[in-house]
Amino acid sequence: MTDQQILSGGCNCGAVRYALAGAPLAVIACHCTSCRRQSGAAFSVNLIVRADAMSVEGELASYMDPDTESGAPIQRQFCAACGSPIRSVPTAAPKMIALKAGSLDAPEAFAPAMHIWTRSALPWVTIPDGLPRFEKGPAA
Repeated sequence: MTDQQILSGGCNCGAVRYALAGAPLAVIACHCTSCRRQSGAAFSVNLIVRADAMSVEGELASYMDPDTESGAPIQRQFCAACGSPIRSVPTAAPKMIALKAGSLDAPEAFAPAMHIWTRSALPWVTIPDGLPRFEKGPAA
């Protein structure tokens, strides 16, 4: 993907649509307890993007998640109509967002390049050999 291409996606019901100008800075799988609960899966795959590169149409609801493993609250944003998770905005770095890869129209090109908070990974999850992994976040 080039910086000129636009990614698009949205929620399950179609009430929220978004466009992202440019390539993600990283694709990360997060195994923290909060991301697992928020995604409803074994881990959350996130595209790390600049907040100003994303435009959103439709109503996002939010929840301020105070109980994160990093200690910094994260604003979880989701469709107000169907509840599909769309993005997370860390209060410690609000100019960056974690866009939920599963909400993309074409997510297949975005395999995780690293895994974080692996100390919380479920014991049956297999992380591919050769990928960077961090027991905490990469800066923690």
